[in-house]
Amino acid sequence: MQERLVMMMELSDAFIALPGGFGTLEELFQMISWAQLSIHNKPIGVLNINGFFNGLLSFVDHAVKQEFITPRARKILISATTADELVDKLQAFRFESDPALSKLKWSPSSSQKEKLDLTLRL
Repeated sequence: MQERLVMMMELSDAFIALPGGFGTLEELFQMISWAQLSIHNKPIGVLNINGFFNGLLSFVDHAVKQEFITPRARKILISATTADELVDKLQAFRFESDPALSKLKWSPSSSQKEKLDLTLRL
């Protein structure tokens, strides 16, 4: 599965999720996580047909209010109710990386690994 997601990421200009089940959600959140970590900077959208994703979008907004997701990271996920509107929003998307996370190197070919300072300071 991981190889398939990497290939999808490399070959795609954007990601659009249509109504689906756990597999769709897993792939959607994988792409969102990778964008948050600056592994890619491609737009990600959900086509919210007949309100299918309303509950998910409400949950994401709730996680922002509870400070589990930053407002900057929330902008990664785009939604629209029509295909034309979604394409317009995806084309207008401008990626904003998180300054703290963008310093990390995620390339598998990177031979130099950066060490994180995990020292506990009291």
